[in-house]
Amino acid sequence: MSTDTLKQPAAPSSLRLVMTLAIAGLVSGVAIIGIYESTLPTITANKARELREAVFKVLPDDVSGMQPLVYRDGMFMTVEEPDKDEPVVYGGYDEQGDFVGYAMPGAGPGFQDTIALLYGYLPGEKKVVGMEILESRETPGLGDKIYKDADFVAEFSDLSVEPEIVALKKGTTTQPNHVDAITGATISAKAVVRIINETHAAWAEKLPAPGTEPPLTGEPADNGTAQ
Repeated sequence: MSTDTLKQPAAPSSLRLVMTLAIAGLVSGVAIIGIYESTLPTITANKARELREAVFKVLPDDVSGMQPLVYRDGMFMTVEEPDKDEPVVYGGYDEQGDFVGYAMPGAGPGFQDTIALLYGYLPGEKKVVGMEILESRETPGLGDKIYKDADFVAEFSDLSVEPEIVALKKGTTTQPNHVDAITGATISAKAVVRIINETHAAWAEKLPAPGTEPPLTGEPADNGTAQ
């Protein structure tokens, strides 16, 4: 039999290929959505736990309770749950329920990507008293020193916000609002300072006068040390 008379297998039609790819894409999409939805509660719970832990890290040791606070209709108030994407700060309170200070989230561009952080603020003293990086993709070995360099982080434990925080070349700081920038990671260090300054400016006119902060209400989240 001549090879010319051999029957060649039919090539798959373009429509069949398109349908196969579409079905495969649909199955993959459904699988991804299912995995995301099944893990979302765990991811959300972990982020909430990490945020709660960070609040107590950036505020004084006598803080034993916290609650979210928002600015609505010209008033600073307590809420059980902030609205989605609503700006929020966290009030920290001692065992007697007395207000101690705020834990204030802020975010902005760093050298590589967005830096998200939380800092403690005492309005009566107008001081930052702690800083915790919540999210950062800065360069390993350089930019990541904004949370790995203990000396840099410690500079935010007693730092004046007046007139604003300033990052200077290491070894040249002289004022209570000065921060030593990190050698080799100046951009990332200055980004942290800029984020805090911008966050403070955004909230400065909204925060109530010292001594008139919203009282502790309901059952606030605690620092996990209660027995």
